[in-house]
Amino acid sequence: MAAEGVPYGVPLSFGYDGEDTLYFVFLGATTELRKETYAEQADVASFTTFDIGPDGAWRSVIVAGPLSRIEIDEWDTARESLADNAYQSNLLSEYELQENPNVWALKAQERSGRAVGQQ
Repeated sequence: MAAEGVPYGVPLSFGYDGEDTLYFVFLGATTELRKETYAEQADVASFTTFDIGPDGAWRSVIVAGPLSRIEIDEWDTARESLADNAYQSNLLSEYELQENPNVWALKAQERSGRAVGQQ
């Protein structure tokens, strides 16, 4: 994400729908709403995740695409995706449907990845 040409990296827990969409929840908003401001001003966002095994083997994935706040009709899909594989996957289970959930979706239009030491 970037605002006025300044990149902003955010550590995120994410959900993946198994096809082309990643979901993120912005929690702990500051008075400046920094995450939201950057997300709203970004035409394209990129996301990187990685996994390192106990033997030192690793793999990574980078995706990029448009980022947008979800609509109410996407709420169930976002919750299911986050419940399937997000860190603290129960994060949304206690929340009821909101009129304007602070959940964002990144549609992966570009993908790349690498694996080292994988068998």
